Amino acid sequence: MYGEAHRTSQAMSDKVLDGAAAPPVPTKAKAKAKVKASRTWWRVHQWAGLKLCLFMSFILLTGTLATVSNEIDWLITPGARVDPGTVSGATKWPAIAEQAAAAVPGYSVTGIFAPIDPWWAASVSVVDGEGRRRLLLAHPTTGTIQDSRSVITAQLILRRMHRHLFLPNWIGVPLVSALAIPLGISLVTSFVVYKRWWRGFFKPLRFRDARTWIGDFHRLAGVWTLWFTALMVVTSLWYLIESLGGHAAPAPRAEVAPVARPAPDVAASLDMSLSAAQQARPDLHIDRIFFPSESSGAFIFQGQREAILVRPRANAVWTDAATGEVKLIADGTDFTLHQRISEMADPLHFGTFGGIWTKLIWFVFGALLTGLSISGAAIYALRIMKSRRESPSLAGTAALSIAGMGRWAWFSSLLLFLCAVFFGLTLSQLL
Repeated sequence: MYGEAHRTSQAMSDKVLDGAAAPPVPTKAKAKAKVKASRTWWRVHQWAGLKLCLFMSFILLTGTLATVSNEIDWLITPGARVDPGTVSGATKWPAIAEQAAAAVPGYSVTGIFAPIDPWWAASVSVVDGEGRRRLLLAHPTTGTIQDSRSVITAQLILRRMHRHLFLPNWIGVPLVSALAIPLGISLVTSFVVYKRWWRGFFKPLRFRDARTWIGDFHRLAGVWTLWFTALMVVTSLWYLIESLGGHAAPAPRAEVAPVARPAPDVAASLDMSLSAAQQARPDLHIDRIFFPSESSGAFIFQGQREAILVRPRANAVWTDAATGEVKLIADGTDFTLHQRISEMADPLHFGTFGGIWTKLIWFVFGALLTGLSISGAAIYALRIMKSRRESPSLAGTAALSIAGMGRWAWFSSLLLFLCAVFFGLTLSQLL
């Protein structure tokens, strides 16, 4: 009896001693630490999405419009349209070349680009002896020239504005692509800031007041664009790497001596080189043809073949324009991993790999991502306004927050001003 009581007492003593050696962490301390961590994540998320929101929103908006920039040109340019019922078979490249050379005397054809869709005209790039360029629009079957216009198109303006703000490439490209860093930070922190985010895909928007609606939209757009944001971050980081010297090796080239010949003669010799290229690569779907230039006497036929998610330049056939002899065959499937990643970036970033349907999907999600950036800034502004109304003593703190945001807004405004200046300079050179 005594032994049992002694063992029970000893066990209780051990339990007390164990508890004394490792006392439990107070619940209040845990809660306080959790709140502090949550606030830290929130501040990082807010900083990344807010400081450059003006610049970020501009880049996202121009990128969204750039995905459908060719379609915008089609809408505003009647000469770019054809009746699909009048188009039969493959693009008649020789007919287009000959009629383009005859349509603008004194100009040389530099390239022909296949129609994007059956309701599109083919595009022909021409240049005169002084370097002035024009764009001709031709019927893909008859070769008839339907329009002659400036090379300044919606596609050129939006792509260059989005890619490098019309600044010199070595400045603009890394500046724009570096936005992938704050965008990536916003993406990662959103998983912590938005608790149980996976439940938010079908939450309805509440219209109680502006702040509630914008907040609901911000969260809804955020969860639906998670995959798209991640894709933009990865491809933009790749552009940043390339701009800083990490670009892949260029595609192979053929050395063909240039020969000075009149533009009509060059256009007339296209048929011979085209036949040779088609015999060498019968499965090559030709998307564009580059003509001989001052530095090369070759026709370059580029398009799509077996390799997926590559630009047309990955698959090419080079021929001697004078003899029609095939000088080089390039195949995208032979590229290194580094080259394939480089070729993959553009189709994934702009959604061009699936034609009009993938471009429309990219446009919709790009618009949502742009709205996400704008709504984040709106939420912050409404929160500041509310705090000033409810606590006049915090007006000074709110003013400091707005001032901090303002400094970054001035930086963004300066960049956009430089964009406008260089845009004007570019127009003066192209016109």
